[in-house]
Amino acid sequence: MHNIVWFRSDLRVYDNPALSAALQNGSVVAIYLLSQKQWDQHSVAPAKRSLIVGQLLSLAEQLSLLNVPLKVIACSDFSQYADVITEQACLLGSGRVYYNAEYELNEKHCAEAVKEKLESVNVMTQEFHDSCMIMPGQIRTKQGECYKVFSAFKRAFIEQYALYSRPILYKPKAQALIDVEMDLTALNEVVTESKWSSLWPAGEDEAHDRLNRFVEGHIKEYDIKRDIPSVDGTSQLSPYLAVGALSTTQCMQAALSLTEGRFDSGRNGVLVWINELIWREFYRHLMDEYPRLSKHKPFKIDTDRLPWKHDQALFNSWVEGRTGFPIVDAAMRQLAETGWMHNRLRMITAMFLTKHLFIDWRWGEQYFMENLVDGDLASNNGGWQWSASTGVDAVPYFRIFNPTRQSERFDPNGDFIRRYVPELAGLDSKSIHQPSLQQARSAGYAVPIVDHATAVAQTKLWFKQLSEPTRDLFADEEVHLA
Repeated sequence: MHNIVWFRSDLRVYDNPALSAALQNGSVVAIYLLSQKQWDQHSVAPAKRSLIVGQLLSLAEQLSLLNVPLKVIACSDFSQYADVITEQACLLGSGRVYYNAEYELNEKHCAEAVKEKLESVNVMTQEFHDSCMIMPGQIRTKQGECYKVFSAFKRAFIEQYALYSRPILYKPKAQALIDVEMDLTALNEVVTESKWSSLWPAGEDEAHDRLNRFVEGHIKEYDIKRDIPSVDGTSQLSPYLAVGALSTTQCMQAALSLTEGRFDSGRNGVLVWINELIWREFYRHLMDEYPRLSKHKPFKIDTDRLPWKHDQALFNSWVEGRTGFPIVDAAMRQLAETGWMHNRLRMITAMFLTKHLFIDWRWGEQYFMENLVDGDLASNNGGWQWSASTGVDAVPYFRIFNPTRQSERFDPNGDFIRRYVPELAGLDSKSIHQPSLQQARSAGYAVPIVDHATAVAQTKLWFKQLSEPTRDLFADEEVHLA
């Protein structure tokens, strides 16, 4: 009899609760279910697909050192997962299937279906929580509700971290050799581009090397440099967190090692990065608590009454980096070229789409998922709803970034703009943030597609009108799961 570990978005050996528990309770076979149709439905980016494939190949090598064979099995979509895992359990004579939880609604329903099907043939399941430091539902207000304000959530998180945080698990011990062959042939069905693997190399060792370099270097000035897109001031660990090559717990432990375990003292850079890790946790707890966040619905229900635009031409200008606002265009071109975007620029571009063009935030959310190597529903949805002022603890609607001011503040010399908008490279460090019409035309650059002041005034007016009684335009619209 061989127990099964069902790998999902936890593609690592170190600090993997499901794998560690399974190896303590008998021989183990690892399974990963690969569904490109499901990837299509969930808008998984080409860069992320490439990273997943590379990570699975690396995981297979790591598991082989533990004598754990990995079987990658092609499936149509989530609807087939329960049957496939049950079939494998019967073939292997498995008594138990171990897996780590995912908090998106479809993923939760999928796991429930797998559990029900397995139990119908007397195979037990055991679920663990690995992508959160504290299990969702554990941090509650005195009224027993989920926190909706980040600052309050953070205070509660810090108070409960020592008591409820998941202990870090190191590399498990190898099991005895078993008679099951490794099978990775399904990976050959995935078409990938070599540029993605060169930009984002796979491997648990790669993830740990990046974490170690960051903790030993850039984290100390993270509070100063994290908003400057032209410098290497962020961790760029999000892709590895997204596929589970690294856990948030590992990141938090590395950061706390620099503060002697304290959340309130130490270098500002370290404390600011810890804050970002808790934001990630916050969004995952919300995703688990509120299913509508997985259904393309805003947290603030009334914001669905806003007259969001669905203008394809304006949206295409944003996507293609030809809005006439250099910092926005540079950011969008960075995304297209690298599969990643600097966090400050994610806020700038998201707020430009939603507050200047007033295009439905869901269009932008989906486009980011379709192109980001670190696409993660909870974080991406949280960021977009924050920018659009539709989410929990979101930026107030009247606080709207002026993209030119943001550019002048965080890319003062125009270094980032020159890299991704080379047609403006010849402009001086003042003009490059807002070229004149003559400068733009002579450089072959787009003229602004919207007037900042006019757009901001209109957006504020529409948000103010939400307080007026009106029919819910979306009340009868069918909801489609993310």
